[in-house]
Amino acid sequence: MHPAFSVIFLTTLIGAGQGLFLALFTGQIFSQFKLMPEQHEVNFFIWGSALATLLLCVGLFASFFHLGHPERAWRTATKWRTSWLSREVIALPAAIVTIAAYGLAHYLGWNTPLLTMPGGTGVDATLLLGLIATVATYALFICTGMIYGCIKFLQEWHTPLTVINFILLGTASGFTIATALSAYLHIGLVYFYANWAIFFTVVALIFRVATMLRNRNINPKSDLRSAIGINHNNIRQMAQGSMGGSFNTREYFHGKSAAFVKSIKYIFVVLAFLVPLFFLVLSLNNSAYFIPLIAVLVQYVGLLAERWYFFADANHPQNLYYQQIS
Repeated sequence: MHPAFSVIFLTTLIGAGQGLFLALFTGQIFSQFKLMPEQHEVNFFIWGSALATLLLCVGLFASFFHLGHPERAWRTATKWRTSWLSREVIALPAAIVTIAAYGLAHYLGWNTPLLTMPGGTGVDATLLLGLIATVATYALFICTGMIYGCIKFLQEWHTPLTVINFILLGTASGFTIATALSAYLHIGLVYFYANWAIFFTVVALIFRVATMLRNRNINPKSDLRSAIGINHNNIRQMAQGSMGGSFNTREYFHGKSAAFVKSIKYIFVVLAFLVPLFFLVLSLNNSAYFIPLIAVLVQYVGLLAERWYFFADANHPQNLYYQQIS
């Protein structure tokens, strides 16, 4: 498939924003239930929520560049019963609003317990809003992944691994951002977030490699015979059938050489996983904010390459016919 950079930025930015919120809420849960020393750094939750909301909004803005008629974008939400894209259009604003409300609740100091759980743990408005935002965040992850995972004829995408990878890559990048933010604000959570970022980055690498191994061994359900409806064992395509490119050759094929696509695969493995892991490990014993910040920047570049490869790796069946140009 042809990778559209507007969609690449959309999926990577909102994934990072979702992951950052999950990192914030994970820290609050651990603190609230006394799994680590209680944190009173409200600025961390305020700035973290603002940054997560900003990433989601910028991703939403990037998506408009993929639309032929942006003024009609609202219509995409009307088919939510059958379309994962429509569900994403609903889930994305819901995630933006709930995450922003979560940060606003911290800003306004809505930390008076509304109820007390067995054991004496108080549940305040920030915790309730965080739970609602968590549901919206995972709903958005699932909707975004299923836009591609539900397409049966694109065998590279039609697997539960597609949704899992969207969740893990977004979560890993979000926890890496949380590590850098906690180091910058000097709140003493660098070790906590760096460990979680390392964990999610390693798990994301395992599942991404598993996906590549799966896709490498795919047996295509279609071939040149089924593409043109001729059942003959010796078919050789000499030309595309036209004198130049068309919508089919532009939108369903990336136009790059096999060597180029292969190089992108190695690049994203190094930049999205290996280099960030190195800097995250360094940050475990060094609280300087520029170390995890380097991990954030390098990892995001790697995620851009990963998402480009994700689209380019999908082989649309129509390419069986549109293989060559006269």
